Amino acid sequence: MNLMKKMLAVPAAVLALWAVTAQATTDEAIAARLKPVGEVCVMGEECKGVETVAAAAGGGARTADDIIAKHCNACHGAGVLGAPKIGDTAAWKERADHQGGLDGILAAAISGINAMPPKGTCADCSDDELREAIKKMSGL
Repeated sequence: MNLMKKMLAVPAAVLALWAVTAQATTDEAIAARLKPVGEVCVMGEECKGVETVAAAAGGGARTADDIIAKHCNACHGAGVLGAPKIGDTAAWKERADHQGGLDGILAAAISGINAMPPKGTCADCSDDELREAIKKMSGL
């Protein structure tokens, strides 16, 4: 019987230590673990903290040069698959004449054209950012 008591004492001691540790966890620690990782914002309604998140994610406003360097240069730098090259104003002007000016080129860039996917590789670029990048690349 003495052996049986010893065998039961070890799990009981472990259980007691676990219970003490669980009790030591504060309500604040529990609340921090259960805190949501994000919020859902509905368009047209105020969403607190959006400016902070947007600034942290985007690192602030992007310039046309930033967008070109990161998203456009791979194809437009070398003219891959017939893409008009950066600075080749004549090629861009020819496109503009066939597509309805700068607005036509912008519309084609937004929806994608030939091998270029919609918005190129900059899915999070705004239309205004794309317009400025196109102006900078084309010289129009």
